Formats: sequence, C-alpha cells, structure tokens
Amino acid sequence: MKRLAKHFIISMAALALFSAASCGKSDEKSEGPAERAGARMGRAIDQAVEKARPAVERAGKTLKETGERVKEEVSEAVDRIKESAKSAAKKIPDDKK
Repeated sequence: MKRLAKHFIISMAALALFSAASCGKSDEKSEGPAERAGARMGRAIDQAVEKARPAVERAGKTLKETGERVKEEVSEAVDRIKESAKSAAKKIPDDKK
C-alpha cells in the first residue's frame, strides 16, 4: 500500500511538473485555421497589388497626359471663342452698340 501511495505521489508530482512546464506554450506558438487563412489571403493580396502596380502606374501616366492635352485644347477653344466674339463685335455698327 505504501508503495502504491509512493508511486501515486511521484506520478502526480511529475504530472504537475509537466503541466506547469507546458502551460501556455501551445496557445502562443500554434496558429489556428483562421490565422493561416488570413496569412494566405494577405500574401495573395500583396501579390495581386504587385502585379497590378505597373498597369496602375501606366494608367496614371496616361490620365495625366490626357488631362494636359484636354487643358491645352480647352484653352485653344476659349481663345477661338474670344476671337470670334471680338470679330463679331467689330461687325456690329457703332450706333447699335
């Protein structure tokens, strides 16, 4: 009986020792399925952004160039309208002004 009690006490002490040593380790280091899926999605998003970057940069450059051309064309159109208004004003007789 004493021998059984001695083995029981030793096994309980070993169990307590191992439990204390492993306390909290598995929760901190292991990732769950949600964390792994989130990491995969994050990598996929990063790769998609890197693939799209050159196209977005080209589109931005094209938009800038188009904006500059439109600005020039609008400026020229405004100048033509002003000239047309001046020439139309010259055609109106002085007594009707």
